[in-house]
Amino acid sequence: MSKKSTGLEPRGFRWVIKGRLAVSERVGGYGFQHRKVRREEELIWLRDQGINSIVSLLGPAQTSQPYDTAGFVFSSSDVPANLEPEDTPPIFDLLHEALAPEGAVVLVYRDTIDDTLAGLLAGYLIYSGMLDDPIVATDVIQRILARAIGPEGRRLIPEV
Repeated sequence: MSKKSTGLEPRGFRWVIKGRLAVSERVGGYGFQHRKVRREEELIWLRDQGINSIVSLLGPAQTSQPYDTAGFVFSSSDVPANLEPEDTPPIFDLLHEALAPEGAVVLVYRDTIDDTLAGLLAGYLIYSGMLDDPIVATDVIQRILARAIGPEGRRLIPEV
């Protein structure tokens, strides 16, 4: 008998690397839709999925307190809308560090799953050495997210 998950699934939740790295929209929603109760319900659901670490790409305005209280390891980086390709290595490093501890299961998010986040995910697959072809990395992320990556995201994927 399978365990029934409690809580509420975050919008856009997808596994990028099954059981290791997931992506979703901002936990609790974004903008005027953000709700503390929704965030708490989503954190319960994420914990049930084995997630134990959260990486926010919303910058320093994002507080770690709700995640710390819920028992998640939390880290963040400010990722501007107009991110330049030369500014991606620290973000790839942050993801790599979050995934480094044995047993780490990471959720990464921005307000929405946009071209920037999609490009960063494809770029991370190249950066980490899991894939060595940017075209394949683009295709993999497009299939996972069920959406195309536009030019803003594609330019963030490193050439090998």
